[in-house]
Amino acid sequence: MKRTKIAFAVLTCAELGVALAIPVDSASLMDAHTTASSSKLQQLACVGCGNGNGNGNVGINNGNQNGNYNTGSGNGNGNGNGNGTPPVNGNYGYMNGGTGNYGAFNGLGNSSSTSGNNNVGAGNGNYNGSTLNGNGNIGAFNGNYNGIGNVGAGNGSMNGNGNIGALNGNFNGSFNW
Repeated sequence: MKRTKIAFAVLTCAELGVALAIPVDSASLMDAHTTASSSKLQQLACVGCGNGNGNGNVGINNGNQNGNYNTGSGNGNGNGNGNGTPPVNGNYGYMNGGTGNYGAFNGLGNSSSTSGNNNVGAGNGNYNGSTLNGNGNIGAFNGNYNGIGNVGAGNGSMNGNGNIGALNGNFNGSFNW
């Protein structure tokens, strides 16, 4: 058993010495493509490849599969960064309405521009009537369906604001005459 381990270690060192003795230039790499061990040589030949890819993306399916399968030096770097829709009205994320919303599906379907603003998370500040409803919520599904169906001035305003967590401040200040 000990002889096998020693023989294996000697063989491994010998193979390593042969691999290090092979010159790695473009001509030898082109010849290496025809051999069965070309993938090993490509891995050894790539220095500083595949760095800084897929960073700072907003939205869905951005910055994927960049900086792969490179040969040489300094290839495949800095790809797929900073993608996504540019911010509109200070909103960041996916499918946001209103102003200053971060996340997804915030500030949609409001009757007033003073409703559904500055929310963080998902599904906040949506489908509010009247004014100043569904603002400044953090979490999920907060400040929705407030101030609906009101008749007269000043009814159904300032509802569903400043909630933190989930399912808070919904269905308030509606159907007042």
